[in-house]
Amino acid sequence: MTKQLSFGDNVRVRSAPDTDALGLAGERGKIYGETTPSVTGIEAIGALKSDYAVNVHFEQRNASLWFAPELLEFVDHAPGTEIRFDGTPKKWTRAADGSWTETDVPETGPDRKPWWRVW
Repeated sequence: MTKQLSFGDNVRVRSAPDTDALGLAGERGKIYGETTPSVTGIEAIGALKSDYAVNVHFEQRNASLWFAPELLEFVDHAPGTEIRFDGTPKKWTRAADGSWTETDVPETGPDRKPWWRVW
């Protein structure tokens, strides 16, 4: 692994005995998380060289799987990806360099109704 993988990155699954056997080699997905397997008890695909695993979501499979990071190849930082949290008047947008830009989201507007308006 030459690049540090992080949340939101697009990755490709490398060809290896474990990924080939599961038909995952070459599949593309998005990193949804990371964990310490000794604490969470998850089972990862591939031999873990450290106590660290990466969760990848595959939209075409509608599934998320845990991997040893060495089995993943960086594709890009998924520029343009937006994250919003309910109750927070902000959004974060991913840049091509992997950074996140925070911007305010209007409380009202064509897509946001005041709390008191139900029609």
